[in-house]
Amino acid sequence: MTELISEIAIAILERSTYFGAFFLMMLESMVAPVPSEAVMPFVGFLVADGKWHLGPALLATTLGSFTGSLASYLMGYYGGKPLVLKVGRYLLLNPRDLERTERFFSRRRGLVTVFLARFVPVVRHLISIPAGMGRMPALPFLLVSTLGAALWNGFLLYCGMALRSHWQTVQHYAHKIDLVVVIICILLLLCFIVHRLKSRQSA
Repeated sequence: MTELISEIAIAILERSTYFGAFFLMMLESMVAPVPSEAVMPFVGFLVADGKWHLGPALLATTLGSFTGSLASYLMGYYGGKPLVLKVGRYLLLNPRDLERTERFFSRRRGLVTVFLARFVPVVRHLISIPAGMGRMPALPFLLVSTLGAALWNGFLLYCGMALRSHWQTVQHYAHKIDLVVVIICILLLLCFIVHRLKSRQSA
């Protein structure tokens, strides 16, 4: 199923303008299983090939991520899980993926969790829903979520540009890249916490 969705996404990008990239990344940030690992590297290839421009490509995809996150947040905020499951039936939502995301979010409800979620497979598609259900303040959530999405989108786009005709390699190894990025983020967070604790002890 994932390969089929990836092929459809690539076909849309080949035949559309920046709006196609916006639309796909909007779905990626909602309950639809559109993998950014298929969309963004190919966008990078189009940029490297001179067919698209870097600025508009990154802007369109980031706005798509923002719009999808906002829609999912509002679904969770106003409709709760019943509405999400009802809508998700038409967008191939896997209820187990939603439960996994809820567990991820419930461990520590905070902006750091939302930011890290943008780099975690499956979770990044759905993290906006439990954030809305948990009544997380909208503005901080959207700022952090969009920042994480922009960094991830930009990273995959750059990889697609760098590899050009071998952009499929990014898609193949993207999940391993996800793990590496998460580990780096966790290490940076731990370093920050240790630094704060030492500062308090010395004060």
